[in-house]
Amino acid sequence: MPWTKWWMYCNPGVCLTRFVLLVSKVILSLPLSPQQIQFADQQQDFNKRLSKTGRRSRSFSQSSTVNYNSAVSYTDCSEDATSPRDRQQRSSKGHQDFCIKNIRQAGLGRREIAIAEQEMPALMALRKRAEGEKPLAGAKVVGCTHITAHTAVLMETLSALGAQCRWAACNIYSTQNAAAAALAEEGFPVFAWKGESEDDFWWCIDHCVSLEAWQPNMILDDGGDLTHWIDKKYPNIFKMMKGIVEESVTGVHRLYQLSKAGRLCVPAMNINDSVTKQKFDNLYCCRESILDGLKRLTDVMFGGKQVVVCGYGEVGKGCSAALKAMGSIVYITEVDPICALQACMDCFRLVKLNDVIRQVDMVITCTGNKNVVGRDYLDRMKNGCIVCNMGHSNTEIDVASLRSPELTWERVRSQVDHVIWPDGKRIILLAEGHLLNLSCSTVPTFILSITATTQVYYFYNLYNAPEGRYNKDVYLLPKKMGKTPHYLPTALLLRLWPDFTCQRLTPTSQS
Repeated sequence: MPWTKWWMYCNPGVCLTRFVLLVSKVILSLPLSPQQIQFADQQQDFNKRLSKTGRRSRSFSQSSTVNYNSAVSYTDCSEDATSPRDRQQRSSKGHQDFCIKNIRQAGLGRREIAIAEQEMPALMALRKRAEGEKPLAGAKVVGCTHITAHTAVLMETLSALGAQCRWAACNIYSTQNAAAAALAEEGFPVFAWKGESEDDFWWCIDHCVSLEAWQPNMILDDGGDLTHWIDKKYPNIFKMMKGIVEESVTGVHRLYQLSKAGRLCVPAMNINDSVTKQKFDNLYCCRESILDGLKRLTDVMFGGKQVVVCGYGEVGKGCSAALKAMGSIVYITEVDPICALQACMDCFRLVKLNDVIRQVDMVITCTGNKNVVGRDYLDRMKNGCIVCNMGHSNTEIDVASLRSPELTWERVRSQVDHVIWPDGKRIILLAEGHLLNLSCSTVPTFILSITATTQVYYFYNLYNAPEGRYNKDVYLLPKKMGKTPHYLPTALLLRLWPDFTCQRLTPTSQS
């Protein structure tokens, strides 16, 4: 026999394959047993019954796909179409001072809060250390932030430290209804639900402030809407405030405008530009959540897609890094020369939006400014371009200009819309221009723990400051804020990794 055939017969792998094929032929040639014949007949009868009743079988993979797509919206299908404002709800403890989607979700929300507490070690350690002293006793905090399980941990920490809280949502899409229900069940006055209208949004804010028997003396804001509302509608209450803590770049800009105009009546703390917010929340939170939000809503593949990221601040850096790691071709637009140089040194191509708008597959805004993507850019986008916002303000994309008679809006699924031009071109608009990650996905709890702990520290410093320490201006506290609190990143690092030692990072005694 030729040497090639000899090798085939002596090769163990080939012999095993031939043996398996031979055994298979023998088994298939054997007659069926009575039990097997009976089972085959039953299977045929079952299939006939299915065809007669008109039912169709689906594979497991098909069912999973349908369930995933229908679950993306995170809506409560069991709830009727009536607004929570038209329903009177009562907690198991008799509380009625709240307006949420469904108080019966309190159990689910409590379990989600318990999970969040495990990922928020710094805030829990602060609560445990200071709750006996009640350093915020007498503080009446009115808040307007994203109402999630992470915010619930923050509110319960403020309450444990002695503060009273009333809360509304700063985003009409970001509220986690279960977390809001858990807070309402515990007696927190919460006015928020997912999918509010613009009228509902301002109604909820007003109900946090307008209670005659309860007047706030501290504000925790995210975006400046609450501060703006109190300043315009309740100027007497605004003058009596002890301070404001503002988290977002948009809200900080509005505070500086009030200060420049001489209308800022109270001291305000700038959380957004603090080192812990900039270097952790803005960067790492967006780096992880941008992909989650896009995948949930569009099922898009990132590899090879051309993406333009407008803005290369900390948010833009996080989004660009995540998209680049997934194989996207990322372009950057930036007006700040320092950030623009950083983009170049990070191997991103710096462009003008006007030069690439016709060719890119995605446009992501990360600036916090107004009308970054105007109607002229939207008109020139390619068919199927995905447009979304990762900056705070919902005015970065000129959505108002898209609500014109010549354009058609088509709802694909919750928070995904096709905007169709007369020639048939369509773009995919996500969350109607609102913040993508908190509206359409989730964010890392651990990162929010850092920001939430910073907020509590700023509250402590502002509320307990002696008379005259702060003027009516916007302040940014340094990394080391006197004797209390300790340098936050170090405290958090040592809390998570007790064995980590570094003389340069260990908090030193302060005089």
